[in-house]
Amino acid sequence: MKPVFLLLVSTFWTLTGAQYYYQGLMDYLDNRLLAIEDHMQLWHDQSRRYHTELLDFKKLTAEAMDGLRNDHSTILEDLTGAGVRVDRVEREMDFVEIQTSPRACANKADRVVEHEAWGLQESRGEEEGEDWEVLQSRVSGILFKKESLAGERQYRNMTPLFVFPPTADCVEIISGIRSVKILKRVGSPKGMWTRDPRSSKVYVFNGTSGDTIHQFDSVRDFSRSPDAIGSRQIRLPSDWTSPGSAVYNGYLYYVEQEEDMDVQVVKYDLMSDSVTDIAMFPVESQASVYSLNPEIVADLAADDEGLWLLYAMSDTEPNIYLAKMDPTTLDIEQIWDTRCPRENAEAAFVVCGTVYVVYNTRMASRSRIQCLFDVNDMVVSEEAPLIYFPRRYGAHASLKYNPEEKQLYGWDDGYQIIYRLTMKRKLLV
Repeated sequence: MKPVFLLLVSTFWTLTGAQYYYQGLMDYLDNRLLAIEDHMQLWHDQSRRYHTELLDFKKLTAEAMDGLRNDHSTILEDLTGAGVRVDRVEREMDFVEIQTSPRACANKADRVVEHEAWGLQESRGEEEGEDWEVLQSRVSGILFKKESLAGERQYRNMTPLFVFPPTADCVEIISGIRSVKILKRVGSPKGMWTRDPRSSKVYVFNGTSGDTIHQFDSVRDFSRSPDAIGSRQIRLPSDWTSPGSAVYNGYLYYVEQEEDMDVQVVKYDLMSDSVTDIAMFPVESQASVYSLNPEIVADLAADDEGLWLLYAMSDTEPNIYLAKMDPTTLDIEQIWDTRCPRENAEAAFVVCGTVYVVYNTRMASRSRIQCLFDVNDMVVSEEAPLIYFPRRYGAHASLKYNPEEKQLYGWDDGYQIIYRLTMKRKLLV
């Protein structure tokens, strides 16, 4: 009986201890659950507060964006107005610069010729019956006397000691740029495009070298065509070098320059697609004509008086040289030292036997005609106006003159531009 009693007491004690243990465990779990509920309530309150703050931030951001849009519209309108005003100021500056342009340097002999030429011009006004051709011959006589007094010059300079009489229909000089038309943008930053003065065909040279050119039937066809689509591709037998080619009377004249070889001028018949002549042009070194476009070692130009070649005699020679070429045989007829420096020159072109050299800066700015040279000595550089080109994109890679339209075809940072020129008679600048 006693063992049974002991077993019951032991069982009761064990059950009592287990009850206390499980009661403590339940109390612990209840406390943890209450703590978790408290944390969940706290997280809920914080989440609700964050949500409210996020909504407020979103509202503030939306208001700020609306304000920025309004400010952007206002700034855009202000910038547009400023751009219009800047264009107006540039046009006014162009007008003022043309009217009050600074004078280029000239030596004393040129000034003497200038005064004598202007004296003849005034006498022409007093003697109304005197013919223009007679007056022109008198001025040429004075110029001839001036060159004779200068003495014999070195053969290397090849500056003529006589004056070629100008053609009767080509006695004009540029007095200003009347208008500018940006046709389109196609190709690389450097290139050349031109129009044959005897036809409406347009020729595009993309890049600084290659063996292919693109021919369009007209300027309108070129402006309407995307890229080179619709053009006739002409593949030349050799590479043209630099944007210094010229199209004249149905022929393409381009410069071919191979490494360690002399500069060659190639005459290519655009009708028969064949080379008709090649001339070697001996120079001391393959120096660039214009310091701002060093890839141009020779620049061909065409005007009313024929075909011309601009080049550099050597790396040490600071001036640009001009050669008159026979367009039929490619023979050199005469060579002049233009006395126009190569430094900071970017391009040049010839109008009525007068070379116009365009200058700029290393950091592209406004191009300007700052130096000119007339092979007939009918124009004194000191009296020539300093003509500025309208500010556009960068610097000219090439400028080609069309004597029939009196327009310049320019290539400016990949843009094809047409400049219409204002002309005056020589000796009346």
